[in-house]
Amino acid sequence: MEQDRILQILQEVKAGAVTPEQAMLDLKMCPFEDLGYAKVDHHRALRQGVPEVIFGSGKTPGQIVGITRSMLARGSGVLITRLSPEAAEAVETIKNRIHIPLVADIHFDYRLAIAAAEHGADKIRINPGNIGSPERVRMVADACRDHGVPIRVGVNSGSVEKGLLEKYGLCAKSLCESALGHVKLLEDCGFEDICISVKASDVAMTVEANRLLSTLCDYPLHIGVTEAGTKERGILKSAAGIGALLLDGIGDTIRVSLTADPVEEVRAGIAILKAAGLRREGVRFVSCPTCGRTQIDLIALAQEVEQRLQGIEREITVAVMGCVVNGPGEAHEADYGIAGGKDCGLLFRRGEILGKYPADKLADALVDLILSEK
Repeated sequence: MEQDRILQILQEVKAGAVTPEQAMLDLKMCPFEDLGYAKVDHHRALRQGVPEVIFGSGKTPGQIVGITRSMLARGSGVLITRLSPEAAEAVETIKNRIHIPLVADIHFDYRLAIAAAEHGADKIRINPGNIGSPERVRMVADACRDHGVPIRVGVNSGSVEKGLLEKYGLCAKSLCESALGHVKLLEDCGFEDICISVKASDVAMTVEANRLLSTLCDYPLHIGVTEAGTKERGILKSAAGIGALLLDGIGDTIRVSLTADPVEEVRAGIAILKAAGLRREGVRFVSCPTCGRTQIDLIALAQEVEQRLQGIEREITVAVMGCVVNGPGEAHEADYGIAGGKDCGLLFRRGEILGKYPADKLADALVDLILSEK
């Protein structure tokens, strides 16, 4: 089956024609695209310069969407959620067809956590406090240790224990104390291959909690703003929260959480990593705001150039400037650029003026030049 078949499976699940569990099993036939990512320490991925963008969907058909759509979006990590026993067993089949991290998100049923570890998951996400008795926590810890599977302890603002809420209220301190309490359950089992996440839908609380947690332990931190909202608002909140922490040097893996197509989470995560300077592949796009000096249709020009360069993976800087005041200087510093004038513009390459073109030919001239120098 090719990518068309994968998308067909997605549509069948969404339409209710097949169950998510059956779709997961159908994937045994799918030749997943080899994305070429080497296996890395999935705790310290960002610090190694190989950012792991983890995402998934909390509702069916999240299982199938969280796996196949990530391939098509060229993400660098997959989170699968709400595992059934059959889906847990399919983890091994899926792992044999991909070269990116596969993380299983488990709640309540310790047997699913053990099955996911035994069948090849790269990481397990749990709250040890809701797995059950200390003996069940130990069984999960033992299975993960035996198979070299790290555990991410995840605490959200909606899962803080009642006692801590009564003691502190919902705040950064209660989030951190809850997380470290869950971590201690694993440490008591002699398990320390741990990653921690503390998240809230409030950006300031998320940032404060992670800053505090980074001073309280040396475990790797998975960061994100939970329940961030719909696409536009959620991306803004995620960029503010995740970006602030990354610029502080905090955060080893990330998740962008949107009420949107999970593919948008991956795209947003990649964009945030690029903006923070942690992912350099692709185009760094520079364009100026419109002002009274602009004498070309800069908005349409910038949008066209950005759209046409989306598939470029080379690390280059491209400037689209609208006037003769800032344009030449910015374009001069870029690898490629154009600077507008009155119904025309100049084409630059690394500071050299290559020619003058009519406004309606500028985008073609710039894109053709970039594509010709692959």
